[in-house]
Amino acid sequence: MFLAVAEERSFTRAAARLGVSQSALSHSMRRLEAKLGLRLLTRTTRSVSPTMAGEQLLETLRPALDDIDNKLSSLTELRERPAGTIRITTSKHAARTILWPVVERLTAENPDIEVELSVDGGLTDIVAERFDAGVRLGERLEKDMIAVRIGPKLRMAAVGSPAYFAEHGTPDMPGDLAHHRCINLRFVSSGSLYVWEFEKDGRELKVKVEGQLVLNDVDLAIDAALAGRGVAFMIEDHVARQVSEGTLVRVLEDWCEPFDGYYLYYPSRRQPSPAFSLLLEALRYRG
Repeated sequence: MFLAVAEERSFTRAAARLGVSQSALSHSMRRLEAKLGLRLLTRTTRSVSPTMAGEQLLETLRPALDDIDNKLSSLTELRERPAGTIRITTSKHAARTILWPVVERLTAENPDIEVELSVDGGLTDIVAERFDAGVRLGERLEKDMIAVRIGPKLRMAAVGSPAYFAEHGTPDMPGDLAHHRCINLRFVSSGSLYVWEFEKDGRELKVKVEGQLVLNDVDLAIDAALAGRGVAFMIEDHVARQVSEGTLVRVLEDWCEPFDGYYLYYPSRRQPSPAFSLLLEALRYRG
């Protein structure tokens, strides 16, 4: 309970995570502090944060609880059927295109396995947030993690509506985008704008684009492009249907070379449970 409150920085969120009432959680924390004779949490009207004593306790608790989780998971090897809960943080695109088809089949075949997919556009600390694994593009993997490729290489696509290009012309080089209205995407985690990345024959270009619209959702960017509001830039399978139907036109395709796709990553010091190993093998890319 203390770990949940310290990590969530909120009694409300911690109670929801643990499935207990907020009053029961507050009572347990007061009893713990009374027993230790130390204040572990600093409470304000807006947030909760660990005190110095609380931080020291966290440093002890995290590895100890991880070890307990690993030991409990190893006991499932004695069961006839794989069991346990697997928590994964992932992007929306990876969840829909890669994870969900495998999770749907795996959970149907193994009723004792529970899977939680947390869709988050940010870069989540899987150790601090107690996830079993995360999914990221290969170029954004952290050190000290075991990474397993779970999908093919990807390509980006620059697209706009036929009406937009009929009025404004089509760009032949990435630099031509300076003369176009572009639909910017803002990262949820960092708050920064995505810089469009192009590559051709080993030459890499990063282009900061401008336009009237700044969005933080790919589906909205597609809607804006369909409405003729400018050029959008995203992973190509987001707009494959629209391009095939002709409602969006692809440009600069020769500047969009394949790049490393999605990897599942998890801490190297954590021993995978049988349920996690089963999911890992089902996700492993063999193309």
